This record gives sequence, C-alpha cells and structure tokens, in this order.
Amino acid sequence: MSFDALIQKVRQAEQALEASERRTLEDWQRFRQAWRSGWTPARIVVAGVVAGFAVGRVQPLRAATGGGVLQVLTALSGLVASGSAQAAAAQAGQAAEAAGTAAGDAAAPFPQPPSG
Repeated sequence: MSFDALIQKVRQAEQALEASERRTLEDWQRFRQAWRSGWTPARIVVAGVVAGFAVGRVQPLRAATGGGVLQVLTALSGLVASGSAQAAAAQAGQAAEAAGTAAGDAAAPFPQPPSG
C-alpha cells in the first residue's frame, strides 16, 4: 500500500471518529434533557412514597430505633432536593438566555438616536 493510500485511510478513520463523537455528544445531551424533564414534582413524590414503603417493608420497626433508616432517608431527600434545584437552575439559565436573545433581537432593528 502506498504512503498516499495510508494517509487517505487515516483521514477517513479520523472523519469517522469525529462523526461518532458528534453523535455520542448529541445522544448524551438528549438523554440529560429527557432525564431532567422526566423528574416532575409528582414523580419525585411518588418515588419518595415508594422508597419509604420499600424501606418500611424491608426493615423491621425495631431496627429503625437506631436512627440508621432516618439518616438514609435524610440523605436521600437531600439528594433529590439538590437534583431538583439543579434542574430548576438549568431551566432558569435557559430562560434567561432566551430572554437575552429576544431582547437583542428586539433592539436590533431600531436605529440608535444621535448623541450630543
């Protein structure tokens, strides 16, 4: 195989790798958005109720006197709350970006008054 053919083969492999990277990034972004939009307040409450029921069924009441279950539930509630706060912050950032874009688009067609 000639040197030029090898160079061409490497270029094709690089292009295939870059295309694969772009597809992977797009898939990951779609997954993140679907994951965040899927955690509605009602689903969070249902997940909490189901988790509480499961913990109550697995652990007998006398084992709960040590406070271990309470610590686990407290940690899980903090985890869920931080996830909800992160999703809300992301939505607020998107809304602010959209408002900034809309404000920039609205101001663009109007000429600036002469100063002085």
